[in-house]
Amino acid sequence: MIGYQRRYWFFATALAGLAGFADATAFVHLGGYFVSFMSGNSTRLGVGFVESMSVAALAGALIALFVIGAMIGALVNRSGARAGSVRVLAMVSAGLAFSALLASGGASTLAVAALACSMGALNGVFQRDGDVGIALTYMTGTLVRMARGLAAALMGGPRWNWVPYALLWIGLVFGAALGALSYSQFGLNGLWGAAAAALCLTVLFKRLPD
Repeated sequence: MIGYQRRYWFFATALAGLAGFADATAFVHLGGYFVSFMSGNSTRLGVGFVESMSVAALAGALIALFVIGAMIGALVNRSGARAGSVRVLAMVSAGLAFSALLASGGASTLAVAALACSMGALNGVFQRDGDVGIALTYMTGTLVRMARGLAAALMGGPRWNWVPYALLWIGLVFGAALGALSYSQFGLNGLWGAAAAALCLTVLFKRLPD
């Protein structure tokens, strides 16, 4: 993340907040499953193989949907150029709107499926050299990089390289809190707010200076 200009740090933080919002909404709705945190679902998958195949089936389905979305995002933004990033964001915005529409029509299962695909695709926004440049939906690696940056600062290295990773983590946590609050008030219909936020971020990203 430190290889990107600072204006992208704050934009990535906002997108991490969007992922946190979606993840918390699904987590509360599904009673402990995720649409962006696949490490958690992978653990549930393993536990489900022993305790309950229905648990394993739901966790496995969410993982598969996330992977499909990530594949689509990677294909849409193969070059890693600005135009590709905008296309991915537009696709995520449409996916969130479609998820909200399904939820409004009572098709909550399909709404969550669309949400998992959208969160997978979100990781295609920042691509560099054919790989993920900034991981937006999972924080374990982000926290490790933050810790390494703090350790380097204590040893006399760059003082502030840990900051963008801290911002990313804070963004996801703040977004998750908003998602939980939104779900308590609006249920899955709160995804309309996420779709609107994603659309605004798409427009802002397109207008960012090179």
